Amino acid sequence: MKRIQIIAIILSLTFSGFAQKKQSDGWTNLFNGKNFKGWKVLNGTAKYTIDNGEIVGTSEVGTPNTFLTTKEYYGDFILEYEMKMEQGLNSGVQIRSNSIPEYKEGKVHGYQVECDGSDRAWSAGIYDEGRRGWLYPLEYNQEARKAFKKGEWNKYRIEAVGSSIRTWLNGIPCANLVDDLTAKGFIGLQVHGIGDHKEQAGKTIRWKNVRIMTEDLEKNRTPMKGVKEVSYLTNQLTDTEKSEGWKLLWDGKSSAGWRGAKLENFPEKGWEIKDGVLSVLSSDGAESRNGGDIVTIDEYENFVLEVDFNLTEGANSGIKYFVQTDLNKGVGSAIGCEFQILDDKKHPDAKKGVLGNRTLASLYDLIPANGTFYDASKREKRFNGIGSWNRARVEVRGNVVTHYLNGIKVVEYERNTLQWQALVNYSKYQQWPNFGNFKKGHILLQDHGDKVSFKNIKIMEL
Repeated sequence: MKRIQIIAIILSLTFSGFAQKKQSDGWTNLFNGKNFKGWKVLNGTAKYTIDNGEIVGTSEVGTPNTFLTTKEYYGDFILEYEMKMEQGLNSGVQIRSNSIPEYKEGKVHGYQVECDGSDRAWSAGIYDEGRRGWLYPLEYNQEARKAFKKGEWNKYRIEAVGSSIRTWLNGIPCANLVDDLTAKGFIGLQVHGIGDHKEQAGKTIRWKNVRIMTEDLEKNRTPMKGVKEVSYLTNQLTDTEKSEGWKLLWDGKSSAGWRGAKLENFPEKGWEIKDGVLSVLSSDGAESRNGGDIVTIDEYENFVLEVDFNLTEGANSGIKYFVQTDLNKGVGSAIGCEFQILDDKKHPDAKKGVLGNRTLASLYDLIPANGTFYDASKREKRFNGIGSWNRARVEVRGNVVTHYLNGIKVVEYERNTLQWQALVNYSKYQQWPNFGNFKKGHILLQDHGDKVSFKNIKIMEL
């Protein structure tokens, strides 16, 4: 081999490897602009190519989501990249993600920072690919929905340090998530599956300037102010939540603060506390016939309540508020406004009531979730599925009450009005005087004879 050829090969290898070495400013380029050294493709068959120093992913009919992933795993880091996507596609970048044979036969799963060119505009929100679904939809941060530039280059910044994951898009702060489910994994670029939509085939997503920092992170982190923090830590509060006035309604290990709705103490049967989860156990599907409902010992007036719940197949339960335990001393559940918890597909109650007002997240028997009595087609809910954790949120600000399911507002109403009274008069609650108009009441978790689990039960009084 000639000397000049040897020199050329050495220079080529040096340049190719140099791009993935840490630079003097602490950044490391993850892509060398020449080849896919340090990367591999997982799950699908969509093609990745290189054009003018950019990674190009091309959509393909008949393949599931395809990921170009780093071979190296990363825990704490700051990641930056630029991406541009053709209209009609959906994409994202995986962080702290994994693909292992024992989990859904190697399906890629983990945190994904969204690229959303639709009118929904949730780019830089955080999705849990292959697991829990949306963790930080940009319904939490409406201003950030304006950050994405359709058809243009967009610059992302992700800071993942400990349990904190924060995102910026084109310099605008977007997501502020606290979650500790996965501490380490690969970085992955996604070409989303398009099914059999041939009109979307051949469209491209491009990435460039993909770089990462893994040292001296604290001094390089960006302050984030005014962006709502959303935490999924199990039965514990973050420092931010404590400063905002949140408190745990359930400590994750005992029955402290709770009693039976028709008892002076916590039920001796029908409820289980195990591994940080509070579960009402399956019996015969009847309402409040086994352990019975449980309520908070304290009463609450103006508040924000959050509860994570997990449904078994065909299950029925509910979260009630403004509960008056002395209203119904007979058979059945204690009386209060109810955030319905239900398997809409398998439980027959979903088809009862009026236009779906007994379905999941509805104000039970009064107002359907994401719909009205005049246009049932508006109903749309983001349910993570049976056997997965979902988050209920109820906000009470005087007479105005809202329900949220997994971060999305699904019900809003005003009580103590003529319209409210008309709704009550045509519901099963018409027999209860002053229903829903009480100034304050207990919080209740319902025993409806089916197994449903709860955790992360917390409240902020306003």
